[in-house]
Amino acid sequence: MIAVNSLFGRKTKDRLMTALMAAATALVLLPLGMIFFHIVRMGIGSINLDFFIHIPQPTGEAGGGIANGMVGSFLLIVIASLIGLPIGILGAIYLADYGGGPTSTVIRFSADVLAGIPSIITGMVVYALLVVPLHGFSALAGAVALALIMIPIVLRTTEEQLKMVPITLREASLALGVPLWRTSLKVTLRSAMTGVMTGILLAIARIAGETAPLLFTALGNQFWSRKLTQPIAALPLQIFSFAIAPYEDWHRLAWGGALLLVVVMFGLSLAARYFGRIKH
Repeated sequence: MIAVNSLFGRKTKDRLMTALMAAATALVLLPLGMIFFHIVRMGIGSINLDFFIHIPQPTGEAGGGIANGMVGSFLLIVIASLIGLPIGILGAIYLADYGGGPTSTVIRFSADVLAGIPSIITGMVVYALLVVPLHGFSALAGAVALALIMIPIVLRTTEEQLKMVPITLREASLALGVPLWRTSLKVTLRSAMTGVMTGILLAIARIAGETAPLLFTALGNQFWSRKLTQPIAALPLQIFSFAIAPYEDWHRLAWGGALLLVVVMFGLSLAARYFGRIKH
């Protein structure tokens, strides 16, 4: 009889905790679902061919799109990746295979601090270092600001993935006479590539929606940008500018841009989860 009551009590507690966890999950998903539903409802009407191939029309004229913002965001992400990914990955290789002393501690601490700095502060620093000396806002300054946000994310995630590679692979490569630098690049990094890709995609998803640092660096542009030394349009900047404007057509473009940005970031997050589930 005591055993039956004990079993009943355990089952009751199990059902109660399961219900509490389900309720907590619903409370987490409810705000996300409401935000996504509202963005879809407000932005889906703006998605058409003109939205993707045209630039914004002058104030008071209907139609137009945000093609320049999409192209500008793509260029900024590409340039930021060309700057930030090599630094982050090579820094992670140094920490995983060559580090261990005080220098490694300083690098890790600096990366953690840099990752925690608000993005608007990063934009202000790049403004002082690049925009003021070059006497103008530019796509290059915006890319540098995004790269500074990307570097600590890539460095720390890549380092953790490299540490998960079995040391026997390194030892086998070194035993065959392969230099350490080649072992790091050809064996260790290649073995951890799926995890590294996860970190890269998460870093890209992070910088894709950044607005504050671009306000201090890239500034924005209502037209096509032809030089990296000139202000450039970006999707987050256009969403911000159009959302606070007093024109209904620009509000429509802002909601469409918000929907597009959410879909892109959702896709990047799914891709990151896909690479994260792949077994080495």
